Amino acid sequence: MTIDPRASLHASEQNNKSFWNALQEFFFRPSGPQTLAVIRMMTGLMIAYIHLIWMMDIESFMGSNALIDNSTWRSLHQNQVADTKWTYLAATESMTLIWLHEMLACIAGLLLAAGFMTRSTCVLAWFLTLMTTHRMTGFLFGLDQVTIMLAMYLCLARSGSVWSVDAWVFQKHSELLSRRKWLQHWMGMPAARGRADSRCWTNTFATRLIQLHLCVIYLFGGIGKMRGEMWWDGTAMWYSVASYEYQSLPMTWTGNFPFLASIATHITVFWELSYCGLVWPRWTRYWVLGIAVLVHGGIALFLGMVTFGWMMIVANLAFVPPDTIRKLVFRNND
Repeated sequence: MTIDPRASLHASEQNNKSFWNALQEFFFRPSGPQTLAVIRMMTGLMIAYIHLIWMMDIESFMGSNALIDNSTWRSLHQNQVADTKWTYLAATESMTLIWLHEMLACIAGLLLAAGFMTRSTCVLAWFLTLMTTHRMTGFLFGLDQVTIMLAMYLCLARSGSVWSVDAWVFQKHSELLSRRKWLQHWMGMPAARGRADSRCWTNTFATRLIQLHLCVIYLFGGIGKMRGEMWWDGTAMWYSVASYEYQSLPMTWTGNFPFLASIATHITVFWELSYCGLVWPRWTRYWVLGIAVLVHGGIALFLGMVTFGWMMIVANLAFVPPDTIRKLVFRNND
């Protein structure tokens, strides 16, 4: 039996072509902005909330009286390539400038949530929050990191092209904006006149990056848990809900039912490890997302981390198609 080299070469070319076509379809197929619009609203509000909370005791975090002052901050990050962080807030002790920074960041978050000059305010909110979090060494939590992650990817999308001030202005003054291309660009509106809800490849690209980032978070979270004995013997969930440091509701009664805590522990580990594989197929996706709501909802209700649990649920919305969001949640708002 002889093998035609030309036929083999043709088959290889076809396979490569199919692979690149599938990759292009996955990352760059135009999609609507509805899902990202919801994430934008929640992220903007959370950015404003984070900065508002920091401003309530800002002198403990920045300035000359900070718990970790500028000289200590620089010594912690000096010559550490893997942990290099830059922020101009580490170069000033002026509380006036620091207050101005925090107030501007809070306003940028509110404008992002409202969808006003969305592309500009998204970049501004992300950058100002990043500068603050880089300065907050020793005081950061998962909430800050997840919120910054979402804001960063939203900078790439046109999340303000629907359910926003920008969309309303675009519809009312499309003729004027068509002659102000630069303004239209910084609003993040499509070029097509009168189509504020047009599909765009940047929406898909930003969504995919959020999805892949979540897969990495959960995979390494599961691997990290497997390094602990309590996640193997099934007691980790009990110790979590019984900790008075995090306990917001009395859950010590679960000690009478150790098998429940054991089941919840092992389901959590399996869910985190399998998330990156099971969240993609349609017939398992909503089971995985349902468990995500239960896990993060439980963290919010029982462990006192309401904002973190909420933002993780918001991040998981990235796996809900835009058409589903439009039909099920905002059916009458289009």
